[in-house]
Amino acid sequence: MTQNLLICTDLDRTLLPNGQQPESGNAREYFQTLCQRPEVTLVFVTGRHRILIEQAIADYCLPVPDYAIANVGTTIYRVGQEHLWQRQTAWDDEIAADWGKHTHSDILSMLSDVASLRLQESNKQDRHKLSYYVPLHSDREALSSIIAERLVEQQVSARLIWSDDEPAGIGLLDVTPRRSSKYHAIKALMRELGMSETQIVFAGDSGNDLEVMVSDIPSVLVANSQPQIREQSIRQAAESGHSDKLYIAKGGFKGMNGNYAAGILEGIAHYHPDIIEWMGLAAGSHE
Repeated sequence: MTQNLLICTDLDRTLLPNGQQPESGNAREYFQTLCQRPEVTLVFVTGRHRILIEQAIADYCLPVPDYAIANVGTTIYRVGQEHLWQRQTAWDDEIAADWGKHTHSDILSMLSDVASLRLQESNKQDRHKLSYYVPLHSDREALSSIIAERLVEQQVSARLIWSDDEPAGIGLLDVTPRRSSKYHAIKALMRELGMSETQIVFAGDSGNDLEVMVSDIPSVLVANSQPQIREQSIRQAAESGHSDKLYIAKGGFKGMNGNYAAGILEGIAHYHPDIIEWMGLAAGSHE
């Protein structure tokens, strides 16, 4: 029987039903019921900053997380029912080493004349996250080479995180310290909480979730993800030897369609069938 469970989930188009596909009715209510269990620790893992996370909680009636990994892994907050929002400064200090003595403004200056990069709004920037808009169909390989060359010259160890804002029809690029990914932040939190891979499920839908989904962390890709992401995740999980740690939600679990929260629940049921009753659903098969 599962004793404790760490649920780590992306927000946009994963837990939040803000994509084009329909949401299963009551799925978020079942997710809320599950997260109310004292054995469950909930973590939001997102590219959003704090204000936008709080907005999502209010707009979509989400449970308040125990922790939030924000800004694509560059910030960790302890939240809890007290709404503490305590920034974990030890994580800031750990990833800062990758940029040496360079600041956000320094990195901005290094990339100021790179074509195709358009700086995102100030509220989407953070101490260790430089965010740009890029044309949806830009040559990302060529851009990555140019950016990497500039940063290496200045002895900056960085990670380039590419993703898409499908509704807006625009590409997104985050430049962060190399160790500041969602994967590394989750691992750091697991160490702090003393939890192992047998006690965690991660849920995602997009490119910036891939590193986690093809890793040793049990993961679920929700059914509303794009076909190319499914193909890429399956291929990379096989290449890394972690095919058994990736579950693709397909719908059918308790009559739900596998999109958004329904997909998260389906994946959790796949890895931990003994806790289906925690979701407030009738007991029975989860196939």
